[in-house]
Amino acid sequence: MDKTAEMETNEENTDKKYAAGLNAPRIGERLRALRADALTRRIPVIGEASLQYLLVVLAAVRPRRILEIGTAVGLSAAAMLLACPEAHLTTVEIDEDRYTEAKANLAALGLSDRVTCHLGDAGEVLSMMDGKYDFVFLDGPKAQYGRYMSELKRLLDRGGTVFADDVLLFGWVSGQTPAPAKHRLFVRKMRAYLAALSRDEDFSTVVVDVGGGVALSVRR
Repeated sequence: MDKTAEMETNEENTDKKYAAGLNAPRIGERLRALRADALTRRIPVIGEASLQYLLVVLAAVRPRRILEIGTAVGLSAAAMLLACPEAHLTTVEIDEDRYTEAKANLAALGLSDRVTCHLGDAGEVLSMMDGKYDFVFLDGPKAQYGRYMSELKRLLDRGGTVFADDVLLFGWVSGQTPAPAKHRLFVRKMRAYLAALSRDEDFSTVVVDVGGGVALSVRR
């Protein structure tokens, strides 16, 4: 690496660290404790930078009908509902233990009457759903993002937004960091998803290097 490229890389890393220090989400102690507990148990939940970006997008969009793929323990569902007090959220989780825990966490936060929880494979659940949504938070199995898009497009209102998290995970998708052999299929599928999304004339899409990478798409 020549000196100019090295300087640019160092500046970029410094900027990211500086920005990260300013981007801690304001989610309150109960959600912070919920997130910390999930991380202790190695349950994947949205990263801090992505969560703050999500909250900013929600503040701009002000959705009333939110669809979430990947409930985990209910952290992101709770954060979205608290950020959008007039919204109703529908969420889908494939793991029964996490589904049960998420329902309990949302009830403890007084949010049960504003959320509908589905247990099952999102690809199957989506095909049985109707109605329209104006915001989709996509944070389920990463290799399945492409599989979900035709149904999400059907369910998404024009002008609606899809927020897909972890699309650049660990630098694997860009090739900056070599992906472990067991994750190479995921990388191929995510690259295919991003390529298809960027060419899809029904969406305006931007991929942002925030957290694990976010693809933000607006339905035309």
